[in-house]
Amino acid sequence: MLVCGKLGDLFGHRLIFRLGLALSVIGLTACALAPDWPLFLWARAGQGVGTALALSCAPALATSLYPEGQRTKALAGFAASQALAAAIGPLLGGALILGWDWSAVYWMRVPVALVALALSGLLPSPEPSNRPFDGVGAVLLALWMSALLLSLVFAQRGGIPLWLPVLLLAIAATGFAAFLRREARFAEPIIRPALFADPAFAVPNVMNVLANLAGFAILLLTPYYLLNTLGLSVLAGGLVLALEMAGGIAGASLAARVVPLYGQRRMAFAGIVLEAVAPVAVVVVVLVAMGVGQGLLNVAYTDIVTGTLARRDRGVAGSLALLTRTLGIVGGASVLSALYASGTAGLAGPEAFLAGYRFAFTAAGGGLLLALALSCAVPRAWSKG
Repeated sequence: MLVCGKLGDLFGHRLIFRLGLALSVIGLTACALAPDWPLFLWARAGQGVGTALALSCAPALATSLYPEGQRTKALAGFAASQALAAAIGPLLGGALILGWDWSAVYWMRVPVALVALALSGLLPSPEPSNRPFDGVGAVLLALWMSALLLSLVFAQRGGIPLWLPVLLLAIAATGFAAFLRREARFAEPIIRPALFADPAFAVPNVMNVLANLAGFAILLLTPYYLLNTLGLSVLAGGLVLALEMAGGIAGASLAARVVPLYGQRRMAFAGIVLEAVAPVAVVVVVLVAMGVGQGLLNVAYTDIVTGTLARRDRGVAGSLALLTRTLGIVGGASVLSALYASGTAGLAGPEAFLAGYRFAFTAAGGGLLLALALSCAVPRAWSKG
């Protein structure tokens, strides 16, 4: 996504957005028609590239439709639309699978992408920039990021030898060091490493990763709690989970009003507090509170990143906000699975699940609060702006 955001900054956000939609249509169609598992995986990979191209430029396109003074309003609308899609998507997908089969989940999205592609001509299209593209930096970024994510995924798979995730982690570290050297020397880097030397920029990015890591406990563990422990139907469980997304819409809408009044950093801080405290409360309150916290955090944090980078780098800013969220979710799958397993040690049956469930949520929320408390000791982390 970060590379795709940079391509948008150089060649036009609308162009890259449209290329992403076109590739998504091809990938979705290939997924639906795939005759076997390997071809399906290749189609999913192609769809992923298309999604990265489109999503990376979406925040920049949203802010381009409004004057700079209404940037927060634009980002709030984008965050609310993401939360709405996240609420509708699983419910609609479940209905399509029940009514037809799995391929309907992919066929349904083809006309949606085609309509968006047809309407994208209404979006602004600035002149391409003559700045050079850092191809080597893009390859290094893709290398170390892919190695890191694969290492996190393989670490939680029981049948994979330990040396493989360790090797991938070493490749990620080496690639990351090479990427930093390259970006420090190239005139027009994908992203300037010096930005992260400023705590006012680095801390919100790290905390967004951790907040999304902790928040992923909802999607990873709560469905089992709702269906197996509370005995809800699949439809009722889906509706309960949708409460988090409803909270996200409310939080994003609220952010449009309170961020200009109280500041980006205070609202990002408040969003993280809500996400950290919610896991120890009642399940319905948890979902709404976490959604509101995530909505506040998404808007305020993205506003911090967008306001820090130059206007010509809006694609990089928006894609960085999406990238830190993805890192948190993928990391959460590994960390939360390990926490759940630790909480179930020596137990069996329903008692084991509840013990692991409580331990994972308490550790995730408590760990996030601890990280937030430690970040308060970093000068200027939450006081700037």
